[in-house]
Amino acid sequence: MKKLILAAVASVLMAAPANAAEIKIGVVLGFTGPAESLAPDMANGAELAISEVSASGALLGGSTVTPVRGDSACIDAAAAVAVAERVITADKVSGIMGGLCSGVTTAMLQSVAMAKGVVMISPSATSPALSTLEDNGLFFRTAPSDARQGQVISDILNDKGIKSIAISYTNNDYGKGLADSIEQNFAASGGTVTINASHEDGKGDYGAEVGALAQAGGDILVVAGYIDQGGKGIIQASLDSGAFDTFFLPDGMIGDSLPAAIGADLNGSIGSVPGTDSPGFKLFGEITAAAGLKAGPYAAESYDAAALIMLAMQAAGSSDSNVYKNKVMEVANAPGEKIYPGELAKGLKLLADGVDIDYVGASAVELIGGGESSGAFAEILVDGGVNTTVKYR
Repeated sequence: MKKLILAAVASVLMAAPANAAEIKIGVVLGFTGPAESLAPDMANGAELAISEVSASGALLGGSTVTPVRGDSACIDAAAAVAVAERVITADKVSGIMGGLCSGVTTAMLQSVAMAKGVVMISPSATSPALSTLEDNGLFFRTAPSDARQGQVISDILNDKGIKSIAISYTNNDYGKGLADSIEQNFAASGGTVTINASHEDGKGDYGAEVGALAQAGGDILVVAGYIDQGGKGIIQASLDSGAFDTFFLPDGMIGDSLPAAIGADLNGSIGSVPGTDSPGFKLFGEITAAAGLKAGPYAAESYDAAALIMLAMQAAGSSDSNVYKNKVMEVANAPGEKIYPGELAKGLKLLADGVDIDYVGASAVELIGGGESSGAFAEILVDGGVNTTVKYR
């Protein structure tokens, strides 16, 4: 194990062949906006995979791979479309690892990627609407849909003996889709949803929203929002007014910045985020630590999204999205030799030799349906100012 980790990290420092072609991959995430604290670890995860492949010299006859970052601003569709246009038209990327948030991912896909014929693999866009969106076979995601997360959240709430919940969600595709999934699953299990109300990001005062939530009541407040914006504001206003003192934090609210911002009052709150206790995730954590990086939320899914793009290129023998899009599901799933983090060069060489691979990766990738992750989740407890994983579901 240690030899594998050292080899993976050392490979980043190796020089690629001098005559290698250059392939560019967009790393388009919300580096600014309501989830900006998540983006650096995600980008680092994707770029770790890109560096690993580029340094190996094993992709498409020794091609190098260069990441091209773009800021989708998370919830600004116009900015996201503009940056997608830029990385595809000006930078000439052969695929996009992104976006981070569901609404802008939809906008980039429908307005630019489909028209230009460019593959997008998102590590974190979880809106159920993306499952049925027309995509010309170009869109995939390594994080599970919120249709699945709603089931998981309902199970956690029931296991905790919680009988009634209030829901506050960010007013966009992600927030509404997740809130509706939670309500449907919790109500179907016999629970009571006292209120399911939206909030807007970017407000300075959430007193009115919290007043309505408090009037409705509930054993716990579910905040399906963003960690650096309205979701945080709803929590702080709830604590300040005494409306709620315990919260459920879905994936968009999981990250180090929230416990740091709220402090000890957040202790005892619970949550969920895509995650697995697979051997690949453990290995990914060791590899990122050895590289001086952090395996934060969605970093593993970002590594896997970038890896799948490059492995599919190798399987297709082409960096043309309209060719390699047909190989993404194939390299992600059985049958084939299992490939884990740090083994991308091995996977590339097997594919070059005509050997099937099953990319397990850092997040136990298994793509289903139209190219989305079947997905596992980590159950989170905020304890001592830290997000702690209690179990996996």
